[in-house]
Amino acid sequence: MYTNERILTNKQSCAKTGYVVLSPIKVMWVGGMILAAIIGGWYTFSVTALFVFIVTTSVILCFGHSLGMHRRLIHKSYQCPLWLEYFFVNLGVIVGLAGPIGMIKTHDMRDWAQRQHYCHDYFGHQQPMLKDFFWQVFCDIKLNHPPTFNIEKCVMQNRVYQWMEKTWMLQQLPLGLLLFWIGGVPWVVWGICVRVSVSVIGHWLIGYFAHNHGQRDWHVNHAHVQGYNVPFAALLTMGESYHNNHHAFPGSANFALEKGQIDVGWLALKKMKALGLVWDLVLPANLPKREELSRINN
Repeated sequence: MYTNERILTNKQSCAKTGYVVLSPIKVMWVGGMILAAIIGGWYTFSVTALFVFIVTTSVILCFGHSLGMHRRLIHKSYQCPLWLEYFFVNLGVIVGLAGPIGMIKTHDMRDWAQRQHYCHDYFGHQQPMLKDFFWQVFCDIKLNHPPTFNIEKCVMQNRVYQWMEKTWMLQQLPLGLLLFWIGGVPWVVWGICVRVSVSVIGHWLIGYFAHNHGQRDWHVNHAHVQGYNVPFAALLTMGESYHNNHHAFPGSANFALEKGQIDVGWLALKKMKALGLVWDLVLPANLPKREELSRINN
């Protein structure tokens, strides 16, 4: 059975009973970015500014969110030098969702909840689309009987990660100053505000579809929430939208497991492996067999 060693439960731990509360930090941070993106983006649009948005978003989502935060820090699906891990994870912080410890907690709590027999609708994106958008982007969930976290000491006691966690919003400043120096205010608006807004909203949107609509080849028995593959978003998400594959094999460094699927993040990892920058890439064949996992589409 797949387990998450960072989550500690007891007999009272329950993923279903709880309440959703408005998060002032999310309202100010995400709301401010969206407002600046709408107003500033309208008045500062140019072809070069759009190009800056596309380049910064693509690089940061691929090497930061997908390879840094998700596949390396959270799942340890490949090995790399510590300096490269720091660099990738810092890019992941610049996505604008949370710091490294915050991302681990958010990911692992949702992962644990979805694998229970029942969980709150917040964890599975089970409410109507607009309500789920408001919940996920501007709110937090407070469980009545939550589990506790046992995050590894190499993260919790790491001064670099502690610093990133405390200053995760401020991590936009170095990139912002560089963009301002090169291209002025338009580049800052499109390289920071528009990018962060699109990344946060896009993260929610893919999560919504990847837990409600799409194609499945695998079923996790007894799990309240299943993942779905969303092929049309594969290139935009660097392979992250193959969520059914990820639910089936969370520790795999490759999300594209079927013929015709393309995982840009995996292709980047293979290139870096050839250069000697990463090694020990984990594939489904390297993972322990899950008794609760069954194939549903042969």
